[in-house]
Amino acid sequence: MRPNCECCDRDLAVSDPDVYICSFECTWCGECARKRLSMTCPNCSGNLTPRPIRPASTLADHPPSNTRVIAPDCVGRTASAITR
Repeated sequence: MRPNCECCDRDLAVSDPDVYICSFECTWCGECARKRLSMTCPNCSGNLTPRPIRPASTLADHPPSNTRVIAPDCVGRTASAITR
């Protein structure tokens, strides 16, 4: 479970129900997924689905990742697509 939105770099809590992933686990906040990406992953062109929420009882043994992944051109690329 990645800790941030790959587009806007917003922190994403493991319990946040408004987080989306593709089949490769690229991770996006709900706002970027809906407004910037139209529910399609810009990395693989796959659909975005809600990220499962990891049960709190498993977090100690299976903590989420702390590695941040950012697509630096996401905001600019998607903004230009929106204005077309």
